[in-house]
Amino acid sequence: MFEVRIQSEPLDTHGVSEQLRVGRSDVGAVVSFEGICRDDAAAAGEGVLQALELEHYPEMTRASIEAMVEQARARWPLQGALVVHRVGLLHPGDPIVLVAVASSHRRDAFEACAFLMDYLKTQAPLWKKERTAQGGRWVDARASDDAALERWGVAGGNARPLG
Repeated sequence: MFEVRIQSEPLDTHGVSEQLRVGRSDVGAVVSFEGICRDDAAAAGEGVLQALELEHYPEMTRASIEAMVEQARARWPLQGALVVHRVGLLHPGDPIVLVAVASSHRRDAFEACAFLMDYLKTQAPLWKKERTAQGGRWVDARASDDAALERWGVAGGNARPLG
């Protein structure tokens, strides 16, 4: 099973491992990552995060993430991958993204999962806007996210220079 979902509904992580293993005896590892909305605004001294709004172009976003999954499949021998990304209005504590990868070997599953998350953070056409009592602001890409992607030999280049 290789699947990409973009949805506004809450994530349902129940049974993901089983979905990737059903009918297969060659899966030796399933690795998953669940990203949660956190309050970065407060840490940056910009007020308490009330909500995070994620916008996207549906066809563009789906095609981009499907291409990421295909790149992971070309790099590692995978038996399955599921990427679910939420859009719309989210609040601190809400799950935003789920990446789950199945492979015969744990290292391949771990690396493919990390690759997909690093890729999603910098390359998925999703736009984030933080809402605080002080108003809203668009969230820029981070240099650390570009650096994470570069470890896979993929140029990031989305972060704005500081200053």
